[in-house]
Amino acid sequence: MRIGVLTGGGDCPGLNAVIRAAVRKGVKEYGYEFLGFRDGWRGPLEGLTMKLDVPATRGILPKGGTILGSSRTNPFKIDNGVEKIKENLAKMKVDALIAIGGEDTLGVATKLDSLGVKVVGVPKTIDNDLNNTDYTFGFDTAVNIAVEAIDRLHTTAESHHRALIVEVMGRHAGWIALHSGLAGGASCILIPEVKFSLDQVCKWVESRFEQSYSPIIVIAEGAIPQDGDLVTKDKTLDSFGHVKLSGIGEWLAKQIEEKTGNEARTSVLGHIQRGGTPTAFDRVLATRFGLHAITAVHDGDWGKMVALHGTKIARVPLASATTKLKTVDPELYKEAEIFFG
Repeated sequence: MRIGVLTGGGDCPGLNAVIRAAVRKGVKEYGYEFLGFRDGWRGPLEGLTMKLDVPATRGILPKGGTILGSSRTNPFKIDNGVEKIKENLAKMKVDALIAIGGEDTLGVATKLDSLGVKVVGVPKTIDNDLNNTDYTFGFDTAVNIAVEAIDRLHTTAESHHRALIVEVMGRHAGWIALHSGLAGGASCILIPEVKFSLDQVCKWVESRFEQSYSPIIVIAEGAIPQDGDLVTKDKTLDSFGHVKLSGIGEWLAKQIEEKTGNEARTSVLGHIQRGGTPTAFDRVLATRFGLHAITAVHDGDWGKMVALHGTKIARVPLASATTKLKTVDPELYKEAEIFFG
């Protein structure tokens, strides 16, 4: 059996661990052959491949990013895209695909599965917003990177008596902001799921300064003020219809300065959250996902995604992962508000 492997969407720490685990078990236990598709769905679409075997996966466990490359290519937005993928898979004698990705990548995999392509999915996103899995790999690393940044910013905020705003990733879900803000001792945390009051944020800022303490505000890039809309510098849409987010942190800093008279600065972590070596948690989770994904392939259990339920790895329908996003429960957010201000 010949299996294609691809990684799509935004990169994140742990992708290489999945590839390594799937290939090693597939070769050693089942005698399978693997073909790596380059740059997400562009690989099977354009026939871009690389050799993928045990030697090719040595030493990649601690590496961030993906040896296969990635892209946000959407074959359903390209003329005859699906037909080209099917033709290339047949031409290269690829029997099945392991698609490693988030909402968009697995959304494509779900559609291809309904059209007869044999696919098994692996959930990946630093945002932790995929449904029907407790955690996605990449999230733990992103949170730890954000916490380290917040820890460092506390000292410079105190030195300069400034309000410092940390903008983290999170388009529709505020998991990174919530976890890193709680772990980093933020003065307030702003997430997409709960529109924020600018006046309340300013009160929290002033309260901290009154206590002779410089506030740290953690804000997700998709957070929205109560009396406004999504703030972004760039209205360009990608192939999946997503606007490129960034700018809410700078907007908030300006508002705080105008309303409180206190100096405010913004640090946008951006792609720093995606890069670098994965944490031990993400290495283990990604490895387990890879092992279970190749077992699902061996069992012919197509149209499934491997998922973390408690401490066990389960198989769930691919469609269940992408029909809705896993967002922060407002009640959970409310628990965190006791630390604000």
